[in-house]
Amino acid sequence: MKIIGIGETVCDIIFKDNVPQRAVPGGSTFNSMISLGRTIGKSGISCVMISAVGDDHIGEYVKSFMTDSHVSADYLTQYKSCQSTISLAFLDANNDAQYEFYKDSKPQSMPLVIPEIESDDIVVFGSYFAVSKATRELVKTLLQRAHQVGATIYYDINFRPNHLKELEDLRENIIDNYRYATIVRGSTDDFFNLYGTRNAEHIYEKYLSPYCKHMICTDGGNSVTAIFNGEKTVVPVQPITTVSTIGAGDNFNAGYIYGLAKGLRDENALISVAQQFSSYVCQSLYNYVEPDFMPQV
Repeated sequence: MKIIGIGETVCDIIFKDNVPQRAVPGGSTFNSMISLGRTIGKSGISCVMISAVGDDHIGEYVKSFMTDSHVSADYLTQYKSCQSTISLAFLDANNDAQYEFYKDSKPQSMPLVIPEIESDDIVVFGSYFAVSKATRELVKTLLQRAHQVGATIYYDINFRPNHLKELEDLRENIIDNYRYATIVRGSTDDFFNLYGTRNAEHIYEKYLSPYCKHMICTDGGNSVTAIFNGEKTVVPVQPITTVSTIGAGDNFNAGYIYGLAKGLRDENALISVAQQFSSYVCQSLYNYVEPDFMPQV
């Protein structure tokens, strides 16, 4: 078994009250993969991240950070004469983040190099990276190969408001991702951005079930709704005091995938593990669990 992630890698500089608090490697799938590497990766299951960084100090830092976290950097591209992407994350009163991104002006496309995929592998992908025209060929190639061999494909929609102006151009790619996915996870905000509703059952019946039969809908500190083959499970969320919600959804994904890799199939048990990862991260300024974290399964 391998766990294979694909997505953007950035350096997150986190601000609170306009004061920098911490600078850490980030990116939606990247955060998930680091948490997976620090938990299940160090026990022997291979964790692989397909991504790209610049040929600079940050790029070298990201590469060593991945290796130290038991995530293979064999498929991390370092572009020559390019700078790594910087993300400024400004925490508000609720410790939710608003982002500003700074990217190298020289466009680059990632090479079509992906690992061999087998039927017991798990592929995780999502966010704008999964639908952008710049990266679509690479993402679709990975999905096609994973689908052909029967691997588990986990899609985190993570569609942010700053991309709403492109929604109609991207909608077919989103639907295409549904077709490939074994599991689709979205927040109520994601679904509202896409469909103007937060009603999980309506979203599943009208927009998801024609393509994918397994949907997970998270709602911040409220209950998680999962629908699998039309059967609904609602799991309450234990209240916590947050320090930062950056990486909350990414680590929910990591926890759910951790449970799958451990052989769990009960929806309540999987969501319980996912919430452990997510809650842990929300109580720190890091985007992923600490190396000594171990969930209760």
